[in-house]
Formats: sequence, structure tokens, C-alpha cells
Amino acid sequence: MSGATRARLGVLDLVPISSGSDAASALTNTIDLAQTAERLGYCRYWFAEHHLNPGVAGTSPAVLIAQVAGETSSIRLGSGGVQSGHRTALSIVEEFGLLDALHPNRIDLGIGRSGGREFLKRMADTARSRGLSNKSPEPTKTSTNGILIPPRPSLAGMVHSPRLALTADLLQQPNAETVQYGELVGTIVALLDGQCRSADGLDPHPVPGTGAGVEVWILGSSAGESAEVAGKLGLRFAANYHVSPSTILEAVDAYRSAFVASAQLDHPYLAVSADVVVGRDDAHAAELASGYGLWVHSIRSGQGAIPFPSPEEARQHQWTDEERALVSDRVDTQFVGSAATVADQLERLRDVTGADELIITTITHRHTDRIESYRLLADEWSLRSEHGDRASSASSLDAKEPSKAAEVH
Repeated sequence: MSGATRARLGVLDLVPISSGSDAASALTNTIDLAQTAERLGYCRYWFAEHHLNPGVAGTSPAVLIAQVAGETSSIRLGSGGVQSGHRTALSIVEEFGLLDALHPNRIDLGIGRSGGREFLKRMADTARSRGLSNKSPEPTKTSTNGILIPPRPSLAGMVHSPRLALTADLLQQPNAETVQYGELVGTIVALLDGQCRSADGLDPHPVPGTGAGVEVWILGSSAGESAEVAGKLGLRFAANYHVSPSTILEAVDAYRSAFVASAQLDHPYLAVSADVVVGRDDAHAAELASGYGLWVHSIRSGQGAIPFPSPEEARQHQWTDEERALVSDRVDTQFVGSAATVADQLERLRDVTGADELIITTITHRHTDRIESYRLLADEWSLRSEHGDRASSASSLDAKEPSKAAEVH
């Protein structure tokens, strides 16, 4: 794939809290990072939705979008994604319709199949059906054109976590039932398009909402319902390599196989996420990323994401074989290195998946290192767009000022 057809780059921000810091600082850092991403030419900036996690301040994508939209001017802003299990179609449409009314043609609505009691029950049933225990199997790594596809990890500790069950109970009204995912998404699209009708023919016509210029995305990690719904409704699909690298290829294939042209799209449109840390060289980047394994372990073991550890804190941890096995799929598929090293890996991910966009998530202990990681990557990606793949230049690593007009595409 030539530079002329290069995948655009976007950002996924969890609003991470670093050890020794607090939520207020994380939110201030998010505004700064979003403004930097806009200057560097990243095409969109998404917020995840997570709850009861000590190290993540991103609990409400809509609130974050509203705040950051007022501090930026052109970058698209969205959810990556809204947890649908405890929400209704109307509440989502009115919320994002309001954002679109305030900031026209800048709002993305990414919808995830998660968040409710039924979703948690399905996850637990899946874990039991696969015979997963708290101990992950020894990894048997496979490579597809240079992209690692690890075996599925054990998620038993996370799925059966009392914290996760409490989250579902607190988010959802007592005795409330989660709407079937395909039905929910279909209603959301119909409300936005002004095509929704009640059983007796009434038009809900939410204002703001109907006719909003909101771009709808479906987020998915496997070949399950999310990929099928995205394809059958002809919607954009974001596949999570950074969350579930073992199932990325099946998710992409399922989406494309199910795709039917719609008013939104006449052909499949795919974004693929990647966890990335870029440093001035490979060794420096590895140091910056050293807290990632501990952070992933806190999620996988059911604690909830801890404040992101510093390199010093990471060095003090004595890993057991069982702990390493639990996080190896995520750690081994994180793209870490110099800008040239990481850009090479992203090019391979793009080629293997056929992604139209790559969504980059980067967490480091220091905010300045995270800013620099995104800057170094933008400079390298822009350079390759001009001169072709793998046309890296040492000058892009040595530059001290952010690119002034580096359109990342």
C-alpha cells in the first residue's frame, strides 16, 4: 500500500491517572493532548467509557467531548465507545445530537456492546464454555505478515470480579433488562435518520438528534455480534487490536463478510486500534512503556485499572510466571520503539487488516512523554506519507518543535 493510500491516524484517550497524580490533572492533560493532536493533524480524538477504575478518569465520553470541543476547533471528537448495556437509544441520540448541535459535523458516536448485566453474564458463560481458569495457557504465538496474533488469554479473573458485577449493578436500574444490541443500534440509526416509527406509527423525532451530522461507529473485538451488526447496517467498524489482539483478524473478516451498503456507506470502512509508545530510541521507549504490564495486570485480575505506574515502580515488581502469562498477549502486541520502529509495525498492521484508519492509544507515566510520543509518530507518519512507506528520517526524531502542518493521513 503506497503513501498515497496511507491510513489516517486518530487518538483513543482513556484519560489515565498516573501514580501520585489525580483526576483533575488527568483531565487537564487530556485537553492539552487533544489540542496537540489537532495541531499535529490527527483526524479524530475518541474517549473510552470506563467505571470504578482508580487509574482512569474517562467515565463519560459525552462530558469529555463537550469540554474538549470548546478547547479545539476542527478535530473530530467521539466516543470509543459508549457502553450500551445500561443505556437507551433515545438517551444516546439526544446526548450526541446535542453535542452535534453545539459542534456541527465534528461528533462521532462509537457504540460498544458492553456495560449491562446481560453482557457480563454472556462473558462469564463464554469463559466457562472455553474452560478458562485464572491461569492463562502457555502462549503459542503466530505471526501474520509480521503482526503477532497471540492465543486468547484467560479472562476469568476479570469476568468473575466482584468489582465488575458491582459496576453493572450500579449502572443499571434494578430489574432493568438490556436491549438486544442489534435492536438498540438499529433504533439509534433510525432516530438519527428520522426513520424511527412506533408500533402505532408515531414519529419520536428527537430534537436535537434527528438529522444530526453524527458519524456512527460500531466497536468490536471479535467475530461476534458487533462485527455482524456493523456490517449488516452498513456502518463504520473499529476493531480492537490493542484490547484483543488474538481475535483481530476474525473481527475484520466478519465485518467485511457481513457488510451491506447503506445510506451511510457504500463500502466497508475500518479503523483498527493499536497501543503505542514512541521514544527517542527503542531503549528509551521501552523504559517509558515499562509500567504497561502492571497496568494491564490490574485490569485482567479484576482490580480495575490502577494509576499508571512509573518506570521506577515497574522495576520494583517481582513478576510470577502466572502474572506474565496473564498479560503477555497485550504486552507482546504493544508497539514500542523509535518512531521508525513503531511506524514499521503500524504499516504492517494496516496492511494485514486493510485498515482505513489506525486509532492510537498511548499511556506513559509523565504527560510530557505522552505528548512527545504522539508528536514523534505524527512527524514520522507524515514524512512517510510524502515519501512512501519506510522512508524514515533521523531528522524527524531530532526535531524539537511539533510539526506546524503535518496532516496525518
